[in-house]
Amino acid sequence: MRGAILLAGLLVGWFGSTVAAEPPPVVVSLDSGFQFLYDLDFDHAHQAFAAWQQQYPDNPMGPACEAAALLFSEFNRLGVLEAQFYQDDKAFEKRQQFAADPGLRDRFNAALDRAENGALARLGKDAKNRDALFAMTMASGLRADYAALIEKHNLASLHFTKQATGWAQQLLVVDPNCYDAHLATGVSQYIVGSMSAPVRWLVRLGGVSGDKQAGMRELQVTADRGQYLAPFARILLAIAYVREKDKPRAREILLALQNDFPQNPLFAREISRLDAQR
Repeated sequence: MRGAILLAGLLVGWFGSTVAAEPPPVVVSLDSGFQFLYDLDFDHAHQAFAAWQQQYPDNPMGPACEAAALLFSEFNRLGVLEAQFYQDDKAFEKRQQFAADPGLRDRFNAALDRAENGALARLGKDAKNRDALFAMTMASGLRADYAALIEKHNLASLHFTKQATGWAQQLLVVDPNCYDAHLATGVSQYIVGSMSAPVRWLVRLGGVSGDKQAGMRELQVTADRGQYLAPFARILLAIAYVREKDKPRAREILLALQNDFPQNPLFAREISRLDAQR
């Protein structure tokens, strides 16, 4: 099970605590909000997502992205976002339980409730609504992250992970070109595929299958063609290559990310760490 709960660590382990000193003006788009997240500028990410919700109040993607910004800002405050804690199962297993901010937790859950309620209302009218399926995929993934990394509720995290995979699969049926959805299915495949054979068999009885190489191929799809989550998928691939002992490929990805997001100091830090391990 310790391999399964690493999903949450993979999903958040590469965000840190430094923000851009002079950020660009906030643009009303989800793309700009995610750009701020990758640049570690959580305040402007909040502003971007809030402005988008004002313009599109009935779209569940707005509150889903708001929840993402809230969650990552809480991880940042608690100092749980350093990648080295999650580079192997043993380190992740020893992670501490943190004292959550109850006010932020309430805002996080409220945003997820709005996203899910809005998405389910849309799906009740149109089972193929793309944004609703995308919002449900994100909401389940975010709940998995909170359960694992803050509350240390590992079984709950695995439950939400399974939900995220199911929503992502439905989304890909509706829109095969939503390449961001491959991130959820890819991480699930990789983690379950990394389990020992007996545990993997038990998880499969619960309807979750896995294959490490297939998972990495799906992550590569998002890395190459995703809209919001392409940099995120590249980060996950770098972590996966470190875990698979392929440090040259991990370093290559980190160098590209460093060039794309020069405000983010974590990529240079991780490159230095890899170089020191040679």
